[in-house]
Amino acid sequence: MDVRQVAKLAHLEITDEEVAIYTPQMKNIVAYVEQLNELDTSNVEPMLGGLTPEGETTNAIREDIPHQSLGQEKALSQAPSAVAGHFQVPKVL
Repeated sequence: MDVRQVAKLAHLEITDEEVAIYTPQMKNIVAYVEQLNELDTSNVEPMLGGLTPEGETTNAIREDIPHQSLGQEKALSQAPSAVAGHFQVPKVL
């Protein structure tokens, strides 16, 4: 993948100078990551969570229990700015 394509996917404008700077950096990153393909992982079992200090796997995700939501009025009560029942935020480009 080339630098211009990555910039386009990220909705970034990029100059020719930046392309010249980032292209070798991107090639180095890809080459470094490709080294992982050289490792033999055939005997490594997939892992879904982290390890405890004892070396045991744990699931740190809490149980998903439905509960009453705040409601629109309460959710917007502390907002610095709300318009037509929605949070109003500054435009970010």
